[in-house]
Amino acid sequence: MSASVVIDCLRGRSAHRPVLLGFAPAKLLYKLSFPDILDEDSGHGYQRPFNESHSQDFRRYIKQPKSSTIPLTLNLRRSAARSWRIVEGEEGVCRLEVDVEAGNIMAQVDCQHRLGHLGDLPIPLPFMCFIGLTEREEMDVFSVINGKAKGLSTSLLDYHAAQLAESLGQERPDLFIALQLNNIEASPWFRQLNLGGKTTSGLKRIVSLRMMQQAVGRFIKATAILTTRPVEDAVCVVLDFWSAVVATLPKEWANPRRHMLTKGIGVYALMRIAADIFIECRDEGRTCDRRAFVTALADFAGTVDWSTSGSLKGFGGQGGVTAAVEHLREVRKRAQYRVVNG
Repeated sequence: MSASVVIDCLRGRSAHRPVLLGFAPAKLLYKLSFPDILDEDSGHGYQRPFNESHSQDFRRYIKQPKSSTIPLTLNLRRSAARSWRIVEGEEGVCRLEVDVEAGNIMAQVDCQHRLGHLGDLPIPLPFMCFIGLTEREEMDVFSVINGKAKGLSTSLLDYHAAQLAESLGQERPDLFIALQLNNIEASPWFRQLNLGGKTTSGLKRIVSLRMMQQAVGRFIKATAILTTRPVEDAVCVVLDFWSAVVATLPKEWANPRRHMLTKGIGVYALMRIAADIFIECRDEGRTCDRRAFVTALADFAGTVDWSTSGSLKGFGGQGGVTAAVEHLREVRKRAQYRVVNG
């Protein structure tokens, strides 16, 4: 290894994983590390976007007399292994040697907001550094540490769960279906669910992954579809339903900010109506596909005022969802009665 930066450390274990414990200037740790923020466009990374205000607050605090902080949590990335090495000493003492040209060799597992604005400060900070965790293992550690953190997107935690699951369709079918809606190009929701990361795409994320997952979960529970059909079939049914919504309400769908279709109340209520239609088709022995959904929605959906100032305005919480569902059911019932009675 050429010229190197040396940090004296202790080598030990944090529960069942080997780690280094040490101290180093904030600006050095900043220089050697990076946050692995989830890029929703590429699917790489796992952390929430950088919070400028949070980071600036910490900078102001750490510069004060008598300030302190718990150890920063880092990970020496395997991909940069040629640029660092650990030289063992006696009784757990060791040296971390890093090539001066290495750049960012450590991931900021839990410290991006503390380090984010400390790139010029010599203030010494404690750190604990994992040794060669995979990105998947990093994500697991991050999720455990931050699972209850204030401000951490529940959708980001759901995304972590999806990446860490061995068989997502079996373990979390609601989450699997919601992600498929976001990932399938033919879906009206293609890349429009907010996963809790960042995106440079021009497409606007209009619904959170958590919201869609919960709405799909209610559909699954109401229909019991997975007791007789594989999860892949359920994906097709839900995709057909939302395609039918776009076909019957194109103007409302094209202007989501002014209509309730993609607000929480609209998503939850419409998925419950989807369950009603699916159950009716099943009971009558009819195929429940896009055509069936379009046929059912065409009878009543256009008579609902979906605008944010319309009949669904003011519905909120779980009670609001129940009321919205009953309202849509009543509108549909009246439309069916008019058809039957001419």
